[in-house]
Amino acid sequence: MKLFEPGKIGKMSLKNRIVMAPMGRRDEPDGTVSQRSIDYYVARAKGGAGLIITGAMRVLRRGEGQKHLVRSAMVDDKIYVTRLNELAEAVHDYGARISIQLHTRLGRTSNPAVWDGGGVALAPSVLPCSWNSSVMTRAMTIAEIEQQVQAFGFAAEIAVASGMDGIDLHGHKGGPFDQFMTSLWNKRTDKYGGDLGNRLRFIVEVVQAIKKRAGADFPVCFRYGLTHYLDGGREIEEGLEIARRLEAAGVDALLIDAGCDETIYWIHPPTTQPPGCMVDLAEMVKKVVNIPVIAVGKLGYPELAERVLQEGKADFIALGRPLLADPEWPNKVKEGRLDDICPCIGDNEGCEARGGQGKYLSCTVNPAAGMEREFALKPAERRKTVLVVGGGPGGMEAARVAALRGHQVTLWEKGNALGGNLIPASVPDFKQDYRRLIDYLVTQVKKLGVTIELGKKATPRLIQAMKPDVVFIATGGISIIPEIPGVDKEKVVTAIDLLLGRKEAGKSVVIIGGGVVGSETALYLAQKGKKVTIVARSDSIAHDLYEDNHLHLSKLLVEADVEILTGTNVLEITDDGVTIADKHGKTSTLKADTVVLARGLKSDENLREALKDKVPEIYTIGDCVEPRIVMNAIWEAFRTARLI
Repeated sequence: MKLFEPGKIGKMSLKNRIVMAPMGRRDEPDGTVSQRSIDYYVARAKGGAGLIITGAMRVLRRGEGQKHLVRSAMVDDKIYVTRLNELAEAVHDYGARISIQLHTRLGRTSNPAVWDGGGVALAPSVLPCSWNSSVMTRAMTIAEIEQQVQAFGFAAEIAVASGMDGIDLHGHKGGPFDQFMTSLWNKRTDKYGGDLGNRLRFIVEVVQAIKKRAGADFPVCFRYGLTHYLDGGREIEEGLEIARRLEAAGVDALLIDAGCDETIYWIHPPTTQPPGCMVDLAEMVKKVVNIPVIAVGKLGYPELAERVLQEGKADFIALGRPLLADPEWPNKVKEGRLDDICPCIGDNEGCEARGGQGKYLSCTVNPAAGMEREFALKPAERRKTVLVVGGGPGGMEAARVAALRGHQVTLWEKGNALGGNLIPASVPDFKQDYRRLIDYLVTQVKKLGVTIELGKKATPRLIQAMKPDVVFIATGGISIIPEIPGVDKEKVVTAIDLLLGRKEAGKSVVIIGGGVVGSETALYLAQKGKKVTIVARSDSIAHDLYEDNHLHLSKLLVEADVEILTGTNVLEITDDGVTIADKHGKTSTLKADTVVLARGLKSDENLREALKDKVPEIYTIGDCVEPRIVMNAIWEAFRTARLI
């Protein structure tokens, strides 16, 4: 496979074409790389990646006074060499190379909410902060720019002393380098503003400072968005010219991305983005430069990743979240164990959402991500008989982990297939990653010898007759049926039943409920040519989605001509359609052939109550505790099953 052919970036030789994209843990309290971070990167090196790019490490601590700076790894002092060297040598033990990603202040992308009093964001020009447009940045002086350049040069010395193999410059996501490059944000009239050459001057000077301090042949990769997909932002043609000029400036490789804060669904492609969503951009750059080009963006599909290389669209493949979901992705692909790969589902809850909450980076489908040492699974001290009731994601994860630890596991599922509510959730084409998660979990529990009984409805009597040592109740949730006049009419169907094909939708559809289920069902039906209206009581739709995913889903709904009525109540379901009242009490009627109920799920705790004090150990996980997201079910299952 092309994926496993050796490659080179400058003088750096790589054993394969798989790169771990930069994703930092954000837990270094004093700027020193933590042991957890070392474990995190080493797990991906051990898993077979050819090149590890660290998360962003700051070259200069002073300037903005942000609280989160104290949680960022730093490279502004030689005291950091010791731990960085430990990281580099540990990665080298597995035949991988490591590049340190260097970053500076955030500028317009700073979040004033985390400033530690008196802070100010420095940018090329006076700009509104993207997190809070009422707060303005301050334009950097030439002296401050020169200070930044020198700081990058000094950081390069630290990288060399630490045993790092290269440097990656963070020019993406609307950050400082991106702000200087982009006329939309760079309004300077001195030598660092104006035409493209002047806007690139800061970056070129940084590259020169690195090469001077680290050596002319020390590899430097630059990551940037070829286009922002934003009115007034960078267009593709200028992005290609930037590639040419960066190559001329001595950059050794380009990692091609897209987007900015305003179009963040390109930076962290959600579930609804298609596989390989930015490969076309890498291919364009490949045609205009001679240095290696690295493609990124939902490439965790082995066949696709291989095809991108075979067709010459890129020289390397960068994987970010797929390596959070499964650090062993490269090894499993090389060994042909494709059905053993735990897939990223693109929900961004375990990674981006947690980071925004000040928590360590992890993964929805891999709770051990970021806690590799602490959450390593160990054989059980005593083998127990374990019964799992319910074959949804929580139930299958509990069965998987318990079986891995040596317990004797039986799984009962009342339906005729495993997957629970992931089955209807995975029906739309844009939810294909959820189908992959079902397939992965089903494969694993079968390979681990879990006894699976389908069509088996659990009762207290049957459970007690089995006499298990441990019972996991993972029976999921059931659809809420709102008390609306006419809800029992033939035209009314729950979203779950509709997605499962138990009833077809007519040409015109009203969906009652604007959460993620209602919104995704609306998009699914609109893409099938239906005329769809969402009626939501709240003032927004899909409010239960992470912001990146919410923005992209909302964009797709607009493009699909879905009508969205927020702050609206349903008064009655009639033969003709639905009678509604807006927030001012004004009533009207929506014509509808089909009415879809999507008001969410409710839990059923009857089985737990019936078993109370009748089995030695009983645990309730997932939606049957409280309807929530996939991450809650999988994390509760993993964290509990690892301890029994």
